[in-house]
Amino acid sequence: MTEGKHMFNQLINKKYYKVLALGLASAGYVSVTHAADEQFNDALQAANTGNIGLLQQFQTSMQNDVLGYYPEYWSLNANLAIQSASNIVNFAQRYPQSAMAEKLAADYVEEKVKQADFATAQPVLQYVTNADQAESCAVAQVRAKSGDSLVFAEYKDVWLNTNSQPEPCMGLGRMMLSSPLMTEQDRQQRLWGQLRAGQSGQALATAQTLGMSLSLSQLNQIQANPLNYLWSAPKASATDHAYLVFALGRLADSDLNSAISSVQRTAQGTPVQVQKALYRVVGYIGGTTVMKNNFNREVLDYLDASYGLPFSAEEAEIYARQAIRFSSWESLIRAIDAMSVSQKQEDRWQYWLARASEQRGDASSKRTAQEIFKRLAQGDDYHNLLAKDHLGQSYNNIPNNVQPSNSDIQRLNQDIHFSRAFALRRVNAPDNYINREWNWAVRQAYLKHDDGLLLAAAKRATDMGWYDRAIYAADRTENKHNYAYRYAMPHQSYVVSHSRNAGIDPAWAYGLMRQESRFVSNARSHVGAGGLMQIMPDTAKLVARQMGETYNPAALTDMNTNIRYGTFYLSMIQSQLSNSPVLATAGYNAGPNRARRWQPDVQPIAADQYTETIPLIETRDYVKHVMTNATHYGVLLGQGAQSIEKRMNIIPLKNNP
Repeated sequence: MTEGKHMFNQLINKKYYKVLALGLASAGYVSVTHAADEQFNDALQAANTGNIGLLQQFQTSMQNDVLGYYPEYWSLNANLAIQSASNIVNFAQRYPQSAMAEKLAADYVEEKVKQADFATAQPVLQYVTNADQAESCAVAQVRAKSGDSLVFAEYKDVWLNTNSQPEPCMGLGRMMLSSPLMTEQDRQQRLWGQLRAGQSGQALATAQTLGMSLSLSQLNQIQANPLNYLWSAPKASATDHAYLVFALGRLADSDLNSAISSVQRTAQGTPVQVQKALYRVVGYIGGTTVMKNNFNREVLDYLDASYGLPFSAEEAEIYARQAIRFSSWESLIRAIDAMSVSQKQEDRWQYWLARASEQRGDASSKRTAQEIFKRLAQGDDYHNLLAKDHLGQSYNNIPNNVQPSNSDIQRLNQDIHFSRAFALRRVNAPDNYINREWNWAVRQAYLKHDDGLLLAAAKRATDMGWYDRAIYAADRTENKHNYAYRYAMPHQSYVVSHSRNAGIDPAWAYGLMRQESRFVSNARSHVGAGGLMQIMPDTAKLVARQMGETYNPAALTDMNTNIRYGTFYLSMIQSQLSNSPVLATAGYNAGPNRARRWQPDVQPIAADQYTETIPLIETRDYVKHVMTNATHYGVLLGQGAQSIEKRMNIIPLKNNP
C-alpha cells in the first residue's frame, strides 16, 4: 500500500470512529472524546501486573465508556476463588448478556467446582449461556449436586470418552460413576473402553462399581508383555475377561497386525458379548490409528463382528468412516443406525445414509435416498452441494445480495456488543479481546434472528477491510444474505492473474485463501505459516528456488508475493498428486506425502469417500470447506453453473502418476 493511500485510510478510519462515537453517545453508551476507551490498554497492563489499586482508578475514569466494564472484570477475575457469588451475579446483572459477564460467570463456576463448592456456584449458573466443553461439564456437576439427576443422560459422551478431557469432564464422569441411574450395561461399556485405552486407574474404579476387583500389579504385568499374557490367559470369570480386553488393547496399540492375528484365538471360549468387546478393541484401535497403520479392511471386518454391542458416539463414527472407505454400504447403514438420534440427524450422516441407501437394489431404499438428498439440497454447505449433484441440480442460484437498511445501520451504531468490538479494534487491543466481543455480538444477533444487524456489521467490517469478522457475521444470516460479504474477494486482480499464470482455477485459490486466513494479510499460525495463503517458510524457500528467485523472508508478508507463491505451490502439488484438486487441497494442509499415503491401494474411490475418511479431523474439515468455498467462488467469478463433484474427481490408486 502506498504511503498516501495508508494516510487516507487512517483519516477514513478516524472519521468512521468519530461517527461511531457520536452514535454511541446519543445512545448513552460512550463519551464523544473516546478519552476513556483509549485507556483500555493501560488498564490491561495494570491487570497483567496485578495492580488492583490502579485498576480501581481506571474503573472510575472509564465507567461511562463503552469499554468501561473491563477494569471491574479484571479486578473480580484476579481474585475469582474468593469472590462471593453475589459479586459475580451483580456484575452480570449490571452488564446483562455481555461477553465478559458470561465469561466471568463461566470461569467462576469452574473455579467453584474445582473447590467442590457446588452450592456457591448454583446462583451463577443462569448467567452461563455459551459454555465450552470444560464449562459445560462444570455446570453439569453443579446441576447434579443440586438434585438434577437427569443431567447424566445428557453427558453419555463424557461418560464413555477415553480421549483426553478437561478436568471438569473427568470429575463429571467420576460423579456419574456413583449414580444409581447408570445401569450395569453403562458401567460395563465404560469399563471396556477404559481397559481398551489402557486407563488402569480409572478402570479399577469402574470395575469396583461392578463388584469386580482388578489388580493394578496384574495390569502392569500384562502391559509389559501383552502378547505373552494372551497365549495362556484364563477366560473363566468377568475379571479374566477384563484382563483380556486390556491385554488385547495394549497389543493393538503397539502392534496392530499382531492383535489382528491374535483376536480370534483370544475370543475363543468367551461369552458372545465378550467376544464382541474383543473384536471392538481391534476395530476401534485400528480405526483410530490410520495415521500410523494405514487403512486395513480387516479393521472393518472386526467392527462388523462387534455389532450388537452398544456403540459410543465416537465408535459409531469410526465404524461409519471405515465402512465409507471400503464402500461397505450395508456396514455404513448399520453404523449410522447405531448412532444417537441427534448424531444420525447431522447433515453429514444423513448424506451418507442416502449414499448407502441408493446402493441397495430395492425401490424403497432408492426413494429414501432421493428424499434425503432433496431435503439436504435446500442448503449450500458441503453435504448440501453434494446432495444437489446427486439430484442432477447445478448450483448457480446464489441469492441477491441484500444490503442492510438505514435502520439496521442505526441499530448497529447503538448496539453495545458490536460497539465494544469496534472500540477494541480502534485502540488496537489484543485479538483475543476483539474477537471475543465480536463473536459474542454476532451470537446475540443470531439468537434474535436479526439478519439486518448481522448484515450491517458485515458491511461495516468489509468497508474497513476487516474481512475475517465480516465473514463471521455474514455466514450466520438465516433469510437475508449477502455473498459479497460472506465470500469476500479482495485483491481480485492479483488472485485471478497469479492463478491463471500457475494454471489453477482462481475460484479454488480463493476457496483455499478464505479457509487459510480469512483474508487477514498478517495472519500467523502456531507453526509459523504466514500471510493470506499461510505459507510455511520452508515452502516459500522451495517455491522461490523453483521460480528462480532469491528467497526473502520479508516477501511473505507482501500480499502480492504471498498470493504468487501460494498459487504456484498449489499448482506444483496438484501436478504431483494426480492432478486432483481434492488431493492437492489435503496436501496443502497436511503435506503432499500424507495426502498420497491416504490414497487407496486396491481400487479407486469417489472423492467424497476419500475426504470423509481423511484420518486428521483438521484436514478432513479443511478439504470440505475449501471445496465448498471454491464452488461458491466459481459462481461469484462468473464461471457459470457449478457442481462440487466436478471439482472432486475420482481418487486414483496411490501408485498412479
